[in-house]
Amino acid sequence: MSSSSVTYRAPIADMLFVLRQLAGIDELAALPAYEGFDIDTAAAVLDECAKFNEGVVAPLNRTGDLEPPVLADGKVTSTPGFADAFRGFVDGGWQGVQHPERFGGQGLPGVLAAPCREMLNAANLSLALCPLLTDSAIEALLVAGSPEQQERYIPKLISGEWTGTMNLTEPQAGSDLALVRAKAVPQPDGSYRISGQKIFITWGEHDLAENILHFVLARTPDAPEGVKGISLFAVPKYVGGEGADDGAGEMSGEVSGEASGEAGGSARRRNDVWCASLEHKLGIAASPTCVLLYGEDKGEVGAGAIGWRIGEENRGLEYMFVMMNAARFAVGVQGVAVAERAYQQAVAYAKERVQSRDVAGSPAAVTIIHHPDVRRMLMTMRALIEAGRALACVAAAHADWAEHAADDGERRQHRRLHEFLVPIVKGWLTENANEVTSLAMQVHGGMGYMEETGVAQLYRDARILAIYEGTTAIQANDLVGRKTARDGGAIARQFLQLIGGVEQALAERIEAIGAGAATASDLAAIAGHLGAGRQALEQAVDYVLANHDRDARAVYAGSVPYLKLAGIVLGGTQMARAALKAEAMLRAQAGDAQFLAAKITTARFFADHILAQAPGLAAGITTGAPGVLGLSEAAF
Repeated sequence: MSSSSVTYRAPIADMLFVLRQLAGIDELAALPAYEGFDIDTAAAVLDECAKFNEGVVAPLNRTGDLEPPVLADGKVTSTPGFADAFRGFVDGGWQGVQHPERFGGQGLPGVLAAPCREMLNAANLSLALCPLLTDSAIEALLVAGSPEQQERYIPKLISGEWTGTMNLTEPQAGSDLALVRAKAVPQPDGSYRISGQKIFITWGEHDLAENILHFVLARTPDAPEGVKGISLFAVPKYVGGEGADDGAGEMSGEVSGEASGEAGGSARRRNDVWCASLEHKLGIAASPTCVLLYGEDKGEVGAGAIGWRIGEENRGLEYMFVMMNAARFAVGVQGVAVAERAYQQAVAYAKERVQSRDVAGSPAAVTIIHHPDVRRMLMTMRALIEAGRALACVAAAHADWAEHAADDGERRQHRRLHEFLVPIVKGWLTENANEVTSLAMQVHGGMGYMEETGVAQLYRDARILAIYEGTTAIQANDLVGRKTARDGGAIARQFLQLIGGVEQALAERIEAIGAGAATASDLAAIAGHLGAGRQALEQAVDYVLANHDRDARAVYAGSVPYLKLAGIVLGGTQMARAALKAEAMLRAQAGDAQFLAAKITTARFFADHILAQAPGLAAGITTGAPGVLGLSEAAF
């Protein structure tokens, strides 16, 4: 069997379980902002989303790897079939699932958009990157755009007439955006002329939509040095044109200088932004990663790309962080998505591949799913995926509450909880994707190393997730500095209290059903490891708070293990909650018995094999700095 022929199937049952039992979608549905929405609506949306992604998008995944986009004369032609799939995506309303109805969106909870995005990314990671960045652009406009800019741009982004990009990185400015050199010169009509070079621009040039709206970080002539001198600009690929409504005449009714054309900028003109080259990448081959040149005087508007400032001058990095945080959460969901597809392929292969006799003895060779270590690998994959999906959806629910809760204090509290979880979702879930896709290859054995099985593509595609939108170390440093130390550990300790509450619920449930009950031993094992995990995380939090200002290098030497520890313990908390819910439903015969029993078993596996790692991680965080920092530079 070639696992590349395995058809992706959206795990709707698990998604609905997470939404209802863990993320509290019924409680969200009671908010005035979501009037008319309920779990039945959620189920219908997920069902339709699955049909589209399984039937239209997923079959193009392999095609994109084999036939990547082509650049010729500054124009990119996308993989065959991508343009039609994208049109089906936007025509189906999927770009606007969580965006406001007043701009053409559906206004549904973000917690429902998360599994919808998971399906798209599992179906085709390369194609999904285009809508992902458009979502981020919309979020930035909702926060920093003027009412006129929101009305001008957001409907076009939701409808798919336009797509959005993020333009941060330059050859000399990777993660250190203080080094950005792109220039923005103000014009008499209120526009700016943008010049400079941006690299690693995902879907920076393509043929999926009529126009592309680039969100560009640049400096105005009198801007201060460093990050405090960066502004954010919206730069369309095309300006003007009948009904373009791109801002080409928003101030004076015309575009200044050579860009004026007809009165009011009515002639559609190619802006002075060009794709110089496409990167040749390890994975996500069908996603065009562009080098963009601004101000080459090649377009139809004269020298310098025409753009409009978003928000206040010199606050661009603050606004761009809105895009980046939205993208970071979405990339975490990508990690779950590609892991899910790898898991499905590995399970299908393990059920059909006959190899060797059972270690317990058998007259003939058996399918490899009978071998204990293959089971261990599959269970590791399954457990990491379920924990990651749950953690992402719970984080999304906090964002919904932060937006729509009635009380200001409640909104602030949920926002802080969401912000604490974002670097964990991004960092831990994407590192898990590396592990899960690697395990999928291992399950396949030598066949997994062959491109025709399709597993190698998933392995290659997943590798970028822990790098772009901020490496795992950047997420970990954010978790240590901004999210743990800055508030004196207040939110970290609140999560510790929540974990303690789950421990108490486990103890009460075990007492209620009796120690001799069939599921009591599972719940007891989960409770034991969860308690040890909580203590390990508390130990790490205490260490960070006590040493952050006194010995920062020692603290940050353990920042990535700290993020992993937080992910494991918080993910394990969601698995424990899932086990509690599943056990109660199973006892009440309120659901599919096989599904619910599998939930408990998977939670038990997570506790025994993954959550059990927590004490060791805490030891490395609190005592491991000398080994990290001990060698001199010359000794390497």
